Amino acid sequence: MTLQQFFQAQPEAALAFSGGADSAYMLYAAARYARRVGAYCVRSPFQPRFEWEDARRLAGDLGVELRAVEVDVLALPQVAANPPDRCYHCKRAILFAIARAAAEDGFSLLLDGTNASDDAGDRPGMRALRELSVRSPLRECGLTKGDVRRLSKEAGLFTWNKPAYACLATRVPAGEAITREKLQTTEAAEALLSSLGFSGFRVRMPGGRALIQLPEDQLPLLLEKRAQVLAGLKPLYPGAALDLEPRSGLEL
Repeated sequence: MTLQQFFQAQPEAALAFSGGADSAYMLYAAARYARRVGAYCVRSPFQPRFEWEDARRLAGDLGVELRAVEVDVLALPQVAANPPDRCYHCKRAILFAIARAAAEDGFSLLLDGTNASDDAGDRPGMRALRELSVRSPLRECGLTKGDVRRLSKEAGLFTWNKPAYACLATRVPAGEAITREKLQTTEAAEALLSSLGFSGFRVRMPGGRALIQLPEDQLPLLLEKRAQVLAGLKPLYPGAALDLEPRSGLEL
């Protein structure tokens, strides 16, 4: 089955849209092949500002109306406490809110951007997708992450090489309560590194300190920008360290 065939069978659908590479290509395909599509992007403390800006930009490029759905995930004790199954509870709350907003607009089918490379057993929140009957056309059509990037490049989408990005909550160690302040600190720290030319990194928060994780090829840049990194992180954390194990880019 191709995406065109999928949308011939399902001509009207709502998309849980994050602004990442996978959901971006899904929106492109839906805008091209579906009779009617709605894009719904969650605004929550777990998402950095740039993700929302990317989502708005792409929806505008494709001429699709984007609806923001506000979800205060920190109001859910089973999310804020950061237990091992936090992602399930968070994903379910987000998808439920999107499904409700989409139903108000007349959509009965909700899609997401899960692709064929995503492990159904390991991907956080996959259980929530099944429980809420969310369909994943990329996965159903056998399109992998590599396929999505190739097709996105051919389509001229600026997201074709956008690095995978896990939500800000993943920077807080499991079992440690998540607060709005911790998320804001993390967002500020990662915005700083991005402005200095780093990519594919994480700034984690073990014990309240900053732990910088970088791909191996960016270690020389850290040595070059060391003073600027330290000056920017000092107001945010009581201390900062570098993880000597290079980041693969496949981690959350």
